[in-house]
Amino acid sequence: MSAFRWAVIGPGGIARRFAAALPHVAGAELRWVLGRDMARAQGFADAAAEPGHVPAQAVADLAGLLAQPELDGVYIATPHAQHGDLVRQCLLANKAVLCEKPLVPNLAQAEALVELARQRQVFLMEAVWTRFLPVYKIVQAWLQEQAIGRLCGIQSSFCFNAPFDPSSRVYDPVLAGGALLDIGIYNLTMTRWVLQQALGACPEPLSIQASGLLAPTGVDQRVCGMLNFPGGLSSQFICAVDGFADNGLRIFGERGHISLNGEFSSATQAFLHRHGEPPLQVHAPLRFNGFESEIEETQACARGGLIESPVVPHAETLATLAWMDEIRRQLGVRYPFE
Repeated sequence: MSAFRWAVIGPGGIARRFAAALPHVAGAELRWVLGRDMARAQGFADAAAEPGHVPAQAVADLAGLLAQPELDGVYIATPHAQHGDLVRQCLLANKAVLCEKPLVPNLAQAEALVELARQRQVFLMEAVWTRFLPVYKIVQAWLQEQAIGRLCGIQSSFCFNAPFDPSSRVYDPVLAGGALLDIGIYNLTMTRWVLQQALGACPEPLSIQASGLLAPTGVDQRVCGMLNFPGGLSSQFICAVDGFADNGLRIFGERGHISLNGEFSSATQAFLHRHGEPPLQVHAPLRFNGFESEIEETQACARGGLIESPVVPHAETLATLAWMDEIRRQLGVRYPFE
């Protein structure tokens, strides 16, 4: 199979994990790294190069990069507010796009990009790597076979402590900062995933209730939310950048519960607790660092002529952003560019 030639836009921390996974994916090659600082971009490329291989080329001109006929796909890992324009330009250049979550800061921007992907017939996927982790295949089977009986509720937390810095991507409203977009998206997308596996589809919530604490810059530094669904089913979550939590995911049923302790976003273990029985623990290690599966998905879908992935379809991205728009509305968080 011919190589799938990648470019990285935004050579930061999360992009380093992406680049590190590329050698573990058949045919994947990092050929270009685009950044504002050429020295930093070349340093990223040099560090990502496999021993004995020529490093990727650092570039600063997006138009020139997208004009490369050899370029197959682009991975975007810039701050959230910059995603929309970069995705749009890549789609217009007919380059497959894997963009870090959230795809864009709000639903309106996402709808325009999805429509453009459909018009251009170009692959576009939000990089929700958690949905590809091996352990969730096991949890999927438990939910589909109703191992804990009827689904009753979901709880999750995702919190870390980032010291306040008004210019950081976490706290700067110009960059679309805040806990919800940065990490709360995991709580919401996995809520949708659990409901889909247990019920066959994610129902529309009857109500969404959100409260929280805003940082001095006006972005959300802590969010507590509850989504209420038909039949008394609810999902409760907390996300924050001003403190710590267990960062687990718990799924409650009429005959037991499922728990993913610690970092549910990068989980390798799950526990099945059924009333009156010893807990069952399963371990599903990552093949490398967990990013390899979303890379494989992008390559397979793009080569197959698809414009979206069945694992993270456009409808999921749009639905999750609709929830986040409503939560931000209730919190009073609005970005300068909206």
